[in-house]
Amino acid sequence: MLAISAFAQSDQWAALRVFEGKWEGITSGKPGAGTTSREYRFELNEKFLSQRDTSVYRQNPTAKPFEHEDFGVLSYDTDLKKVLWRQFHSEGFVNEYSLDSVSADGKSLVFITTHIENLPGFRAKKLYHIISPDEIDETFYLAPPGKDFEVYTVAHLRRKK
Repeated sequence: MLAISAFAQSDQWAALRVFEGKWEGITSGKPGAGTTSREYRFELNEKFLSQRDTSVYRQNPTAKPFEHEDFGVLSYDTDLKKVLWRQFHSEGFVNEYSLDSVSADGKSLVFITTHIENLPGFRAKKLYHIISPDEIDETFYLAPPGKDFEVYTVAHLRRKK
């Protein structure tokens, strides 16, 4: 894995530019199977990257769907020389992530929480695999207090045309 600071020397957003735009896809995991839509947009002269997500899950065909929403803001911390991400969830918790690693080819990114507000002791991790500029896989891991990470959801996203 490359150090994150290598990307920051030329373009602090280099590893994340592929996300810009609108995405749709399928998702599955602990909440059930469903659909997801995402939007990533640079804000305020590219000082921030905003993210918005809506996912709708069904446990079974007769169950009322569960809708999850979150929005976040990614920023580059010049002191830490890292991308940080604060993500606010409709369930009331806030994940604070740090971009932990980017693969040498730039196709795998790992974000790990540094803190989760309103969910004491939990940890989370997001792994993104860039299949192409128009296709991304995301795996979201969750770890309850004192436990190892387990897959919570998996999403396959395609860029909206």
